Amino acid sequence: MISTGMYLTKLLEAYGVDTVFGIPGVHTVELYRGLAGSGVRHVTPRHEQGAGFMADGYARATGKPGVCFIITGPGMTNILTAMAQAYGDSVPMLVISTVNSHGRMGSGEGWLHELPDQQALVSQVSAFSHTVNRPEELAAVVARAFAIFEGSRPRPVHIELPINVMLAAADHLPEPVRAPRLARPAIAASEIASAANLIETARRPVILCGGGARQASIAIRTLAERIDSPVVMTTNARGLLPPDHPLSVSISASMPATRTLIAEADVVLALGTELGPTDYDMYEDGFFGIPGKFIRVDIDPGQIMRGVLPTLGIVGDAETAAVMLAERLSVKEADGAARARAANEAGLRELSGAMQGDIEILNRLRQALSDTVFVGDSTQLVYAGNLGFAAAGPGSWFNAATGYGTLGYGLPAAIGAKLGCPQRPVIALVGDGGLQFTIAELGSAMEARTPLILLVFDNKGYGEIKSYMVSQNIPPLGVDLYTPDLASVGRAFGWNVESVNTLDGLIGAAQASSTAVLPTMIVFGQAVRDEATVVASTA
Repeated sequence: MISTGMYLTKLLEAYGVDTVFGIPGVHTVELYRGLAGSGVRHVTPRHEQGAGFMADGYARATGKPGVCFIITGPGMTNILTAMAQAYGDSVPMLVISTVNSHGRMGSGEGWLHELPDQQALVSQVSAFSHTVNRPEELAAVVARAFAIFEGSRPRPVHIELPINVMLAAADHLPEPVRAPRLARPAIAASEIASAANLIETARRPVILCGGGARQASIAIRTLAERIDSPVVMTTNARGLLPPDHPLSVSISASMPATRTLIAEADVVLALGTELGPTDYDMYEDGFFGIPGKFIRVDIDPGQIMRGVLPTLGIVGDAETAAVMLAERLSVKEADGAARARAANEAGLRELSGAMQGDIEILNRLRQALSDTVFVGDSTQLVYAGNLGFAAAGPGSWFNAATGYGTLGYGLPAAIGAKLGCPQRPVIALVGDGGLQFTIAELGSAMEARTPLILLVFDNKGYGEIKSYMVSQNIPPLGVDLYTPDLASVGRAFGWNVESVNTLDGLIGAAQASSTAVLPTMIVFGQAVRDEATVVASTA
């Protein structure tokens, strides 16, 4: 007999799924029967939150949905944080769980892993949550999930299988096939004409790009060069234009210099950005605004009307809009390179000396290791990078310090990214405090043979929060942590470990680790940041 759980694996293979993250449990073992002998790789994290973060990193690095198999009840409550981060950053993630059998789910009788209403809980952090009540429903609901991933704003989707449905026979179901791909909403020529008319008259255009434009780098570069417009990139859009491109602006719109650039623009074109406060108003001062004409392109019509209301809103794909606009607009000169350069130079000066030093570290790493994917936790190097680091290419800089803003993301997400892109160097940027959230995933990385590089800034606590408490005249409480000997912990998990105390030592260790066959932990402290700060100040 082919069970519904076995049929699911065949269905996922039809959609091109090659990796699943999950922890087997008594309620999910039937899902694993079909994995044996299939073309789908299974990766076992040490915690379901780690599974979600791995799926997130895999999805961001590859552009394909990250898929998880999760146990009923505690498995689902454990993964909610990771789903919320993916929801906030519009990351495609398919979470497949079990739920108690019909007649038991939500009964209140105390069955193993029982929740009052698991679907209602998960629906808060997903595009939709669906309970499969009959085997015949499964193919259609998986098709709905991929329709969300490919045809609209991608966010997590949750599918739960009651145990009795998972065990039910599926022999009568047709051979699994992939449903047709859905095209994103078409953009009317009249809308492009209206946008082009506004841009044609602009003397100081500016383009804002968010994570929704991540796949449109060539089209956006062509458009920006045609209209001579600076391109401001949010955290999730960094690298759409390379660091040496004259129109590239990698200084956050939360900084005065970039805000001035935007305020002085007579026309602003926003492509695939939700205009979220963590990208445009990080310090919550309320000073971000767009006084000029504002054209907004987004796949989500509801998002177009949030935040700054547009002069013209266009529902559609960022890449399609950029291509259509470039074809319609004539070549113009708008002093774009000079405006972009002024914003970048002034923006770097606005950062603190320590943040300039952090960006010096990141710049050196980018130069030393080509095509690197930087995966960040909520930590000081990442905070600085989000404000001013120029990533080498699209999808090469992402982290959990925007949007939902979790801790513990960096290590497991980097594992997922490395599994998805094994030929590229992957560097996880974490602090000792955040690492302790998911430190057990050191074992997962060894088990999955993922030779990533883990850069750990060890300052024995939550340094950023401690500094903030002191600045607000609050006695620093709960921020100084007992931190184990991280080098010894890394070695105990079988990792290569380096402890460095100079900037050159850090870069050299990273270069040497890029060809290692085992994962490498590089531990550094304040001395390296201090040296980088001095170097940046004399540059």
